[in-house]
Amino acid sequence: MAKVEYYSVVVSNKPGKGEKVLSELKEAGVNFVGIWGYPMGKSKSRIDLMAEDPASLKKAAKQLKIELGKKQTAFHITGEDHPGAVAEVLAKLAAKEINVFAVQAVCAGNGSFGALIQVEPEDVKKATKALA
Repeated sequence: MAKVEYYSVVVSNKPGKGEKVLSELKEAGVNFVGIWGYPMGKSKSRIDLMAEDPASLKKAAKQLKIELGKKQTAFHITGEDHPGAVAEVLAKLAAKEINVFAVQAVCAGNGSFGALIQVEPEDVKKATKALA
């Protein structure tokens, strides 16, 4: 488990808007641990960006005039893929009465999985202990 900081970008919910932001950041040399995007109503979308080096993301965004939201924390979980792998991680949080408000998980191939888990800011310390 790794605790990662992430920042959000809000874009118009139109073809190519997310690609433009990601391409600009690519050209600036920013590499990501995770990215997820989703609509916010009909006209806007939010992209959560977990950079390998958050300082490089902030620097590039400033240079590119990309407005980043406030710093947030997520948990990057990796492990051996098996039935119930993500449920086992979520059970650790549930046992400590920590609410998960977002999770993205995928099979990473070669028998492994990866997940990004978001909890409320006030639960980050408890979640860090629960997932250790």
